[in-house]
Amino acid sequence: MTSSDTELPPEAWVTALASLDGMGPSSLRALLAQHETADEAWRTVRRGGFSPPPSAVPGPPGRAERVVAAWATTAATFDVAGCWQRHVEAGIGIVLRGTASYPAAFVDDPLPPSILFHLGDPDVVVGTRVAIVGTRDCTRYGYDLAFEMARDLSTAGISVVSGLALGIDSAAHAGALDADLAPPIAVVGSGLDVVYPRRNGPLWRRVAARGVVWSEYPLGSPAVAWHFPSRNRLIAALADVVVVVESHGKGGALLTADDAEQRGRPVMAVPGPVHSPSSVGCNELLAQSPATAMARNATDVLVAIGLQSRSQRPSTERRPSPAPDDRVVLDALGWQPATLDHLLLRTGRSIPELASALVRLEHDGWVAPRGGWYERVAKPGG
Repeated sequence: MTSSDTELPPEAWVTALASLDGMGPSSLRALLAQHETADEAWRTVRRGGFSPPPSAVPGPPGRAERVVAAWATTAATFDVAGCWQRHVEAGIGIVLRGTASYPAAFVDDPLPPSILFHLGDPDVVVGTRVAIVGTRDCTRYGYDLAFEMARDLSTAGISVVSGLALGIDSAAHAGALDADLAPPIAVVGSGLDVVYPRRNGPLWRRVAARGVVWSEYPLGSPAVAWHFPSRNRLIAALADVVVVVESHGKGGALLTADDAEQRGRPVMAVPGPVHSPSSVGCNELLAQSPATAMARNATDVLVAIGLQSRSQRPSTERRPSPAPDDRVVLDALGWQPATLDHLLLRTGRSIPELASALVRLEHDGWVAPRGGWYERVAKPGG
């Protein structure tokens, strides 16, 4: 371990662990639960001493042992400080479970993410949120309905959550952006520099600019198939209601509905033509699940969640807005942990000025100190 490594925050070590090929959310969660610090977890992996849960590394006999050996080989020469610096320079926000910046929506989740990367403003994860999900291979009927429903919900002050995939996801985020009112929220299954599908690049950027895009995966992570079922549970966790617009008999949208039911979230489905393959999943949800309600339009969803207008949306802000000079310090901190020296360089303030600003920001609930580092505090009520 180099001297620069000893100066790294816990986020850097967990980012490095998450960067190991095949280190999924369940393995990472189990690994961190076995160690007091993230750098201790890294040393365990480097010496090949971690045994992931059997369900986390499925496959033929011996595969788990090969994966663990590969992690140890990679960790032996992995540049942890360089990996962290790439994320810092890219402006990627990073939050760890158990820290003040961790989103409230995931705190009590049965499968909470150990680390989250984001583009945009995580403070938008407040108020009422509706997930609109469905098949990539949607019909024009489904696309138009998802667009209209998302637009109308956003107009009513409801944030729309989806996965930025093709089809229904794209329609939902496009509709929310068309309203240009409630901020959209996305969860993706790749690193935030790996836009998937590539044609959705402009949509990704617009969602990040108006709301927030979340991922469990560090920079460079490809959009591999096993990432998406894991991604779906985060969509369900973020939503107060999950609406399935179109779904085939099997697919990610139905998995998201299952994740929602496991978390006690209401599920709604849009009825479709009985002969349409794209509506088979929705029609089966409505026919076979008594708890699934029908969603014909945004009004049905609003009635289901008991909100009729933006004015009825409950306020969740419980802290005073920072003064302009303090806002400069808060913006310089961003959504990555920083030391006092980092903030001195970024703001050009004197030590007394900076210290006073940090005291005020801590008092008002915007900033929290942690082991020589400062971090943003997540917005209350998220």
